[in-house]
Amino acid sequence: MGTGGAALLGGLRAVPASAVPLGAGPLPSVNDPQYKSPVADVKAIPRFVNPLPRPPRIDLLEGGGARVAMAQTTQDIIGAGLGLRTPVWGYGPADGPGDGPARRGGAPRTGTRVTYPGPTVVARADRPVRLDWANELPFRHLLPVDTAIHWAYHGTRYTIEKQGVPTVTHLHGGHTEPAGDGHPDSWYAPAGARGQRFTGPECAYENTQEAATLWYHDHTMGLTRVNVYAGLAGFYLLRDDRELALIEDNRLPGGPYEREVIIQDRMFYPDGRLAYPDAPGASPHVPGVWADEGSEYFGRVIVVNGKAWPYFSVEPRQYRLRLLNGSNARFYRLSVGGKWPFPVTQIGTDGGFLHRPHRLDTSLVIAPAERVDLVVDFRDVAGKTFTLTNDAPSPYPNGTPVTSPTDSVLQIRVDRKYKRDTPEPRLPRSLREAPFKVGRPKTRTRRLLLFKTTDHGGRKMPMLGTVEKGKLAWLDPVTEKPRLNSTEVWEFYNTTADTHAVHLHLVQFQVVDRAPFTATQDRTTGALTNIAVGKSVPPGAGELGPKDTVQAPPGQVTRVKAFFDKRGVYVWHCHMLEHEDHEMMRTYEVV
Repeated sequence: MGTGGAALLGGLRAVPASAVPLGAGPLPSVNDPQYKSPVADVKAIPRFVNPLPRPPRIDLLEGGGARVAMAQTTQDIIGAGLGLRTPVWGYGPADGPGDGPARRGGAPRTGTRVTYPGPTVVARADRPVRLDWANELPFRHLLPVDTAIHWAYHGTRYTIEKQGVPTVTHLHGGHTEPAGDGHPDSWYAPAGARGQRFTGPECAYENTQEAATLWYHDHTMGLTRVNVYAGLAGFYLLRDDRELALIEDNRLPGGPYEREVIIQDRMFYPDGRLAYPDAPGASPHVPGVWADEGSEYFGRVIVVNGKAWPYFSVEPRQYRLRLLNGSNARFYRLSVGGKWPFPVTQIGTDGGFLHRPHRLDTSLVIAPAERVDLVVDFRDVAGKTFTLTNDAPSPYPNGTPVTSPTDSVLQIRVDRKYKRDTPEPRLPRSLREAPFKVGRPKTRTRRLLLFKTTDHGGRKMPMLGTVEKGKLAWLDPVTEKPRLNSTEVWEFYNTTADTHAVHLHLVQFQVVDRAPFTATQDRTTGALTNIAVGKSVPPGAGELGPKDTVQAPPGQVTRVKAFFDKRGVYVWHCHMLEHEDHEMMRTYEVV
């Protein structure tokens, strides 16, 4: 399905640009119980009329450093000539010293050019870089802030109106020292407020790892969901000698045929402003309640590289697409109407290459924060048009089925003239010398818990913990203390009804296996006894590379193996951002 037009699942067609007259101004509105004010009718937002943007790049292949500001700007996300400008936060190269805005209204300093998503940083393995992340954010948040949860200013007299918006940047997947890792308590605000682990706005990245599709994003305590939703995310592509040789030898697409693609979901008000739930839910006395009484949030407008439902115009040749799920909580199960009418080959995972290219024969499931490195071959479909579709329920895998228009992501038009002077790459039989393994023998196995409870306001609250102790909050004593240069197996026992995206800072781990389990669970603490584990299932072919985020399905124990080679304090958490902000995050310490 998908050739000869913009056909979608179920025979629906893309809403044409004429659905809302060009330059018409505000979009039609609808009432939604999650919002105090009417929001834009998502079915009135034109699809497939805006070209897929390409993020700007910051070239640090030779090492060195750059000053990167975080500031507010406006951007045409909805497009289609409607003239709706959306206030967003972004990153961009900045001139001059300082880490505060020019004025309390939040306008960036002269010379600051921020974009959403942020510019793609391109670096090289073993060539250190330093990035000075300058906080030029305003003294008012774009979105509702829930002050009832544990957040950056919790227990202080600080306010956003007086101190400004706090932020800290995490290089996701980076092999980074603790001081530059973007710990959620390392936040800093424009007017001088600092988190207890703040060491400075400048972060050193040694890049002591293999070529990978990394990304950077806000990681502020209790604000990550709204700061990332506002726009604070971007790619960090790390090259190494192996990858550069593959591109130079024409074994991988490069140059204009290598594209990074971040998929996110959003909602908008009729005037184009970002919308995030602000209406009271089950507990009216708790401010800033988000969807599902505090569990997770799903927008219904799919935004790719900062543009709502764009189209991607390509030549009939091979492209390398570096996919990132940058959504707060939404999983995507991607295909073209349930199949692949052209060859799609996975070559890499979060942290590097697979051993051998893996041809996809089923839909691709990608969780929040996961990256998938693909080579897509359009040579035999010249002149045709396809719609990349999504049929993942929300929450995944047992939630509400996806409906139009959220079942479409991106239109692909194979309509560009083929450049015959650019040779076609020949994919190698192997991309690394051997299958990825964390080869050192394990010194310990840890049994960890994923559990859902409720908070003081009656909202659902997923938490982490240990099998023996049960649920543990962020401020509870550290229970995971791997020894320096040790290898451990971490087992995630998921007792909730949803798949979680579990992320460990510092390491790229090996996915070992998954297995169903039964147990007796204490209803109050969540602790497990009488555990019986069934037959284990090895990871899928698409998980056999280095990983820093893993899908942990309900009713299963998911095992990963990691080597801990830097001393200090790091965190592990669910990367569904509403979960992370609401206590589903824990500190661990390499000792």
